[in-house]
Amino acid sequence: MSDLRQRFFIEDSPVRGEVVHLEEALQTILAQRDYMPAVKILLGEMLSATALLASTLKIKGRISLQIQASGSFKWAMAECNHLGEVRALADYEFDSRFTQADDSSTVLSSLISPVLFINIEPEFGERYQGIVPLDQPTLAGCLMQYYDLSAQIPTRIVLASNEQTSGGLLIQLLPRNNEEEQKRVDEDLWPRLTMLTETLKADELTQLEANEILYRLYNEEEVRLPEVETLKFGCTCSKERCETALQQIGVSAVRETLEHQNPISMDCQFCNAKYTFTAEQALGLFGEHLS
Repeated sequence: MSDLRQRFFIEDSPVRGEVVHLEEALQTILAQRDYMPAVKILLGEMLSATALLASTLKIKGRISLQIQASGSFKWAMAECNHLGEVRALADYEFDSRFTQADDSSTVLSSLISPVLFINIEPEFGERYQGIVPLDQPTLAGCLMQYYDLSAQIPTRIVLASNEQTSGGLLIQLLPRNNEEEQKRVDEDLWPRLTMLTETLKADELTQLEANEILYRLYNEEEVRLPEVETLKFGCTCSKERCETALQQIGVSAVRETLEHQNPISMDCQFCNAKYTFTAEQALGLFGEHLS
């Protein structure tokens, strides 16, 4: 058990769900910066949440959660694409409240004028951005409220994280199709599953395998498990993206930068990769040569 996502279905019902567990990818991400404990927990929860939400999309692309706020905590983001690649980053100032935490509530309660964005970026097609009020004690609570009110899909989410592992569980009651409408429906199923899901403890979510979690929660239901999916740390930075960024700022800005920094060095904040461009390489992007 390391980095995985297990989808599940309740047989003969419009209920689907996911269980996510992150360990190696989480540790790789947290090792990039000297994060305080509460920030580590928030990033772990955000990573598990994006992996859960990404599984609900039937597109090639990526989904990200981004928190923006004022005060000591500036912003944080986590992202997962259709390949199961995750990454995350946060920016904040020292705050003694961030030294200890059990869940994301420590950071969320400190935010000033916070906003949570859900960004969906398909490889082809229009981008979508949803705005989620951060007025619940935990990240899971904020996301559940968004699904219940905005997406109008009954959803229950449980998130847990520590400095080593993070985990998440999502279960949804999807709209029934015409064929399902004609079948006899267990009206007590969703209330029963909701109650069972709420019994899941943080240490179970971070320490137990997906199959064990699902058995403990729903062993009296007919749970169907497709093949498990692998998650991993993945960064989208590249030399080509840096070249595009230089081209976007224009040749004049590049020449000005070269006067103070030659070669130009560009660092990826997500993975600490470094990309350098000599004056000849940088100006060559515009078809120019050293004068």
